[in-house]
Amino acid sequence: MIGMELTKQEQAMLDGKEGYAVCKSMEILVALGEIFGAKSLIKVGSVQVAGVSYQNLGDAGLEFLNELAVDGRVRVLTTLNPAGMDLENWQQLGISPEFAEKQNLVIDAFRRMGILISCTCTPYLIGNLPLYGEHLAWSESSAVTFANSVLGAKTNREGGPSALAAAFVGKTPNYGLHLDENRVPDVHVQVNAELTKLSDWGALGYAIGKKAENKIPYITGIKSVELDDLKSFCASVVTYGTKPLFYMKGVTPGAESQNQPKNTVTIEQSDIKNAYDNINDEVSDIDFVCVGCPHCSIKEIQEIADLINGKKVVEGTELWVATSRTAKQLADKRGYTATIEAAGGKFACDTCMAVAPLKGRFKALATTSAKGCFYSRQSLMKTKMGSMKECVDAAVTGKWNS
Repeated sequence: MIGMELTKQEQAMLDGKEGYAVCKSMEILVALGEIFGAKSLIKVGSVQVAGVSYQNLGDAGLEFLNELAVDGRVRVLTTLNPAGMDLENWQQLGISPEFAEKQNLVIDAFRRMGILISCTCTPYLIGNLPLYGEHLAWSESSAVTFANSVLGAKTNREGGPSALAAAFVGKTPNYGLHLDENRVPDVHVQVNAELTKLSDWGALGYAIGKKAENKIPYITGIKSVELDDLKSFCASVVTYGTKPLFYMKGVTPGAESQNQPKNTVTIEQSDIKNAYDNINDEVSDIDFVCVGCPHCSIKEIQEIADLINGKKVVEGTELWVATSRTAKQLADKRGYTATIEAAGGKFACDTCMAVAPLKGRFKALATTSAKGCFYSRQSLMKTKMGSMKECVDAAVTGKWNS
C-alpha cells in the first residue's frame, strides 16, 4: 500500500509504462518518500548527480548505470559531480590505464542518459544556477549547502541513485529541506573572530560544524565575505557537522525573515586556532599541493597564476589545480593556464582529491580546503591547511613554513 499520493502519470511510470529506467526510478523515489513521510512528489528544476568516480562505484555501480542507460533519459537539466580522473589528461596525473578505461565507461553511460558531462562540485559556476525558492535534487554536500544557503533554493542531500531517479522522473519526494517548516534555524552562532584568508573560512566551518552539530545555524558577526569564502565555508561546515543549510545575517537570502534562535554559541579566535590545530598535522615536508576543493573559480586560478608567475614547482612535489573544464577554458584564454603550467603546475579538471584514487601516492598535502584535508586523511596523507600563498610557497619549496 502506497502512502504517497501519485498522479495518474506517476502511477503509470511506477507501473512500467514509460520503460525500465523510469519504473526503477519511481520505485526508488516512492520508497524514499515512504521512509521520510512525504505526501507527494514535487517538480525539480535541476539535478546534480554524485557517485561518478569509478573509485566509489566499482563494477557493480557501472553495471547498474549501464542497465539504466538502455532506456533512461533525463527530463531536466542534469550535471555531474567530479569523476575519479581528468577525462582528457589522466595520464599526466598518474592515473592507470585500467582505471581510466573503467572511468570512461562510467562517463559513457551518463552521456547516453543525456546528462551534461560537467564533472564539477560547483555546478552553480558553470551554468546550473537555480533560482531562489526553486526545488532541486542535488547530491554533493558543498553544492547542496551552497544551493540551500547562498542561493536560497531547496534541496535535500540526495544519494547518487535518488538523484538519478529524480533526473529520469523530473521530480523528487517532498520532504526535509523542501518544506519551509524544516528550514528554520535552531542555533544562533555569533562570530567574534577575524577572518583574513580563504582557509579561515574552512576553519570557521569546522568550528561551527563541531558546535552546531546536526543543526541549522543562524550566523551573525560576519562583516564582509566573497563568493569563494562562502564556497569554502559551505564545504567545511557540512563536512564537520551541520545540516546543509545556514543563514548568515546580512549575507544570505532569507536570513532577515528568520527569527534569531535563543540557543546561542560563540566562535572566538581561539576556536579558529583550535580548528587549525585539529586539521593540521605535524609535518614540514610537502609532496602534494592541491587547491580546488570545491573546484577553483576563475578568480582563484588567477590568484594562483599571479603567485607562481616566474617560479618553479620544486622537484619531488606536485601542484594540482582542481577545477571545472569550463573554468580551465577561461583560464586558457586569459593566459593563466600557460603561467601555471610553465611553473610545473598541473590542472586536474573533472576530478578532485576527494574522489581520485590517491591512496599511497602522496605522504603530505597542502591545501586551502578543510574538506580537502578531511578526505585526504582518509587517503592516508598528512595535511596542512593555509592560504593560497602558503600553498604556492609549499609547491615551490616542498616545505610548509608557517
